[in-house]
Amino acid sequence: MFNRDRWDEILQALTANKFRTFLTAFGVFWGITILVLLLALTNGLKNGVTADFGNFATNSMFMWTQGTTKAYKGLPKGRRFNFKLEDVETLKRELPQLKYVSPRNQLGGFNGGNNVIRGTKSGAFSIYGDYPEFIKQQPMDIIQGRFISYSDINSKRKVCVLGVDVVKALYDKGEDALGTYIKVNGVNFLVVGTFKAANSGDQEEDANTIFMPFTTFGQAFNRGDRVGWMAITSNDDVSVTSLKPKILELMRASHKVHPEDERAIGNFDLSEAFNRVNGLFTILSFVGYFVGALVLMSGIIGISNIMLIVVKERTKEIGVRRALGASPWTIKSQVLQESLLLTIISGMVGISFAAGVIWVLNYILDMNGPVENFANPSVSMTVILVALLILVISGLLAGLIPANSATKMKPVDALRIE
Repeated sequence: MFNRDRWDEILQALTANKFRTFLTAFGVFWGITILVLLLALTNGLKNGVTADFGNFATNSMFMWTQGTTKAYKGLPKGRRFNFKLEDVETLKRELPQLKYVSPRNQLGGFNGGNNVIRGTKSGAFSIYGDYPEFIKQQPMDIIQGRFISYSDINSKRKVCVLGVDVVKALYDKGEDALGTYIKVNGVNFLVVGTFKAANSGDQEEDANTIFMPFTTFGQAFNRGDRVGWMAITSNDDVSVTSLKPKILELMRASHKVHPEDERAIGNFDLSEAFNRVNGLFTILSFVGYFVGALVLMSGIIGISNIMLIVVKERTKEIGVRRALGASPWTIKSQVLQESLLLTIISGMVGISFAAGVIWVLNYILDMNGPVENFANPSVSMTVILVALLILVISGLLAGLIPANSATKMKPVDALRIE
């Protein structure tokens, strides 16, 4: 039941020495502020780093061929070889746990420059030969038209899908790209769609990309059924990392590569890297909680010490109240309430202040553009609820020792103290 007299008495006790109360509350304010800000900054760093993975399915790996380093079955070391389309079918047949196996070929990018021409305008862009399922591995927003289809693959249609920056470079503002033709290395292609990256880690690179059917790419640029590299994604319930040894074993056997030649086939395990990054930030979050809790604990100790002093100063008052019939629980509950009120108010102010700092950080990021490896610092409601729970528990613990001290005194002894 709400007792106004009790709360007036508590507020009077807390405001009797305002400067001392302020310094005591500041410890809790600063501790909870540090805790929330550390977790928000850790989350911002995590958002920035994981954005580098782009929107690509994280349960994926990439695989490409390199020179052999060991002789095998009469074949010399240093031999170069290429993946073939039949390798894709082998992987799909032998490993049903694989969701997508996308063969890819590329011009431009790290393979060197290429010329793309439309009328009097030209540019150098990354050109990819892909299968339709690649859009499920790396989602993108189709702005106009469509992505490549299996009908394009089977008919080897000379069609392409342009990134937004390709459109800006080759077309006038407001000009419709659909149904027009561009020339890639002297070969004409019909534009059937335009796209932009969907929350990708490298939006600029994606925007300067052109996709076309894999089979058309092979025919137009004399690649035949050769595969430059593969993007492999496993089913959601199976880690691609666990399948990687079998995948590499199958490819070595298909191309007569020594079973122990680990350098002949290059690979990058996106799933493993993503899990490693997540593990790192789990540790950083724990460190944030730990450091914040230590700072908060110092504030709680300060409150406990001040409450001990307050109880000492009010010894005679406590003796009078006990002599008038106040129960030990009444005395104890008042001390606990004072401690809890001081802790919660200072803690809530700290949470509000931290929220303001986080808002300012996000506002600055929105105004000045993205920062490398840092984006959208924030905390979830779970963190706020945990912080409130910490405050309540801390407030009770801070007042427990002074409250017990207050109830242990006998009324007669308390009245004798000057």
